[in-house]
Amino acid sequence: MLPSLSGPTVPRGTLRPAPVVDLPPLRSVRLLDQMRERCRLVHYSLRTERAYVHWARAFIRFHQLKHPAEMGGPEVEAFLTHLASERQLSPSSHRQALSALLFLYGKVLGHQLPWMKDIGRPVPKPRLPVVLSRDEVQAILAAMSGVHRLLVELLYGTGMRISEALGLRVKDVDFGHRAIYVRKGKGGKDRVVMLPQSLLPALRGQLGECRQVWAAAVAQGQAGVEMPYALERKYPRAGVSWAWFWVFPQDHHSTDPRSGVVRRHPLYDETFQRAFKRAVQTAGITKPATPHTLRHSFATHLLQAGSDIRTVQELLGHADVATTMIYTPVLRAGGSAVRSPLDSLAGSETPQSGRW
Repeated sequence: MLPSLSGPTVPRGTLRPAPVVDLPPLRSVRLLDQMRERCRLVHYSLRTERAYVHWARAFIRFHQLKHPAEMGGPEVEAFLTHLASERQLSPSSHRQALSALLFLYGKVLGHQLPWMKDIGRPVPKPRLPVVLSRDEVQAILAAMSGVHRLLVELLYGTGMRISEALGLRVKDVDFGHRAIYVRKGKGGKDRVVMLPQSLLPALRGQLGECRQVWAAAVAQGQAGVEMPYALERKYPRAGVSWAWFWVFPQDHHSTDPRSGVVRRHPLYDETFQRAFKRAVQTAGITKPATPHTLRHSFATHLLQAGSDIRTVQELLGHADVATTMIYTPVLRAGGSAVRSPLDSLAGSETPQSGRW
C-alpha cells in the first residue's frame, strides 16, 4: 500500500522548484489520483493513463515511498538506470517511463526543474515489421470463426489498428460509399479507409446480431454506451441510440473504469489477441505474429500490388511518409524483387557445405 502522498515534507531552507502557473488546481488529494485527473484533463487515453500511473508508482516504490516532490534529477536518473541496466527494458518502454515521470513533475506537481531538459531520451533502433504472406493469412482465417474471424478480415482488409476496429460504431460504417470512418485514431486523428466488398455480407450479419442486442438492452432500460467528450450532456439520449452502438459489443454490461457507470463496452482486445494467438499456432506459423501484424501485412501487400506509398500512408494514418517507408526493406527482400546472384549462375552446381 502506498501512503497518501498528499503533502510532502520539505526540509527547512530547501528551495521549492518554481511552480507552473498555467495549470488549474487539482481536486484530488492522493498523488496518483492527481495524476489520473491530470491525464483526463489533457484527454489522454485510458491506456496511457494506466501506464503513467504504473511508472509513477514504480518510481515511488523504488525510492522507498519517498514523495516525488522531495526528489529530483539524481533520483530520476537512478530509476531510469535501474530500468535500463538491471531490468533491461526496451528503448520504447524506457521512453514511456521517462515521459511518465516528466508528466508527473511538469503537469501534476507543477515543477519547472532544469534537469528535466537535460535527461536524454533513449533512441529506439529501427526494426523490420513482421509480415505475413497471403497464404499465411488464409491459414489463420481457416483456423478462426465467428466474430474473431471477421475482426481478422477487417484488420487485414483495412489496415486498422485493433483499438480502432473495436471502437467502431454503427454510424462509422458507410455501406453506400463502401467506406469506414476511423474516429480518434492514434494521435486523435480521423481518417477514412475502404470497406472491402467481400466483407459486406459478414458485416451486415454482424450488425444484424448487434441490433438484437441493442434492442433487448433498450427494452430493459439498461444504460447505453460511452459517448466521447461532452456529447453525453449535450445529447442525453444519443448514448442509447442505434447509431452510436458498438459494431463489436461485449455480450454483457460492465463497470466503466473512469465514471463507474455500468454499461456496455466493446470487446476486450485481450480476448481477441488470445484467439488470434491460438489460430497462429494452429496454422503452424512460426513468425511472432500478433493482430498488429495484419496491419503490416495490409501495407506490404498493397505496395507489392503497385499502390502508391502516399495512398498507403493516408490509409494507415501515418503523419510522416518516413513511417510508411519501413515496409520498403520487406519489398526489396522479397523473392520477386532483387534476384540473388546465386540464382543467376548458369550451368554450375550449388556449392556443397565445406567446399568453398
